[in-house]
Amino acid sequence: MEYNQEMKNRLRRLEGQVRGVLRMMEEDKHCKDVVTQLSAIRSAVDRSIGLIVAKNLEACIKESSDQGQSAEEAIQEAVKMLVKSR
Repeated sequence: MEYNQEMKNRLRRLEGQVRGVLRMMEEDKHCKDVVTQLSAIRSAVDRSIGLIVAKNLEACIKESSDQGQSAEEAIQEAVKMLVKSR
């Protein structure tokens, strides 16, 4: 599977958000504001995981189809990855 620019950009934004939270902590910002930003980061991580798993599943199903195999195993693996990420 190839990790495209969209995926990498998402993670770069996440990296910036984490740095922002660290800066907030260093500046002694209010706990509520820090937790709000951490919740946004968690949500962005979840969306990134979903995107990566979906793209991986697409690639695996296409590969299975090209080889004349069932896509069932790829689907089961994708479900396991999603469950594990929770």
